[in-house]
Amino acid sequence: MTKTTNHTTSGRGPADHEVRDQIVKAATEHFRLYGFEKTAVSDLAKAIGFSKAYIYKFFESKQAIGELICANCLREIEADIRAAVDGAARPPEKLRRMFKAAVESSLRLFFEDRKLYDIAAAAATERWAAVRAYEERIEVMLQDILRQGRESEDFERKTPLDETAMAIYLVMRPYLNPLLLQHSQEHADEAPAQLSSLVLRSLSP
Repeated sequence: MTKTTNHTTSGRGPADHEVRDQIVKAATEHFRLYGFEKTAVSDLAKAIGFSKAYIYKFFESKQAIGELICANCLREIEADIRAAVDGAARPPEKLRRMFKAAVESSLRLFFEDRKLYDIAAAAATERWAAVRAYEERIEVMLQDILRQGRESEDFERKTPLDETAMAIYLVMRPYLNPLLLQHSQEHADEAPAQLSSLVLRSLSP
């Protein structure tokens, strides 16, 4: 996982990106070793060499640090999905690639780092803002593909667009949500092709 940080997350104290990046980098490594739930802010302070109070100038809680790390993970998945979608010419293939990239990228990021999975699991369970924003962006991406498919007459146009997008998103959700993904992993090899084919048949004009 890369350690690029997203500076849109608000924090207390001065907007010193270098220090915030240092905290996030150290926290990421600490979570990798010990897990999110077992790590306290005092542990991070000791590992970084800062005081606990100093860390609180930049992040109001451990969750705020975890949420930024989680947001970075989700941005990576989103970037993989976007690259796959943009690499296809027609909407049906875009949809197929969206399914495939979502599953492959989610599995790679959530299960290669078992300790960091704790953050993703906590984020999904508690519906952190980073997760909600990610889901909204994926739904927008999906709606764009559906809109293009309707314009090219590859997809039917009778069902309301938002209704169609939500139904397809619910089909994809077990492979986007980390809590559900761990229970769907055994079908991950064949699921993208089978589910996208099913969805595409339902979208036929």
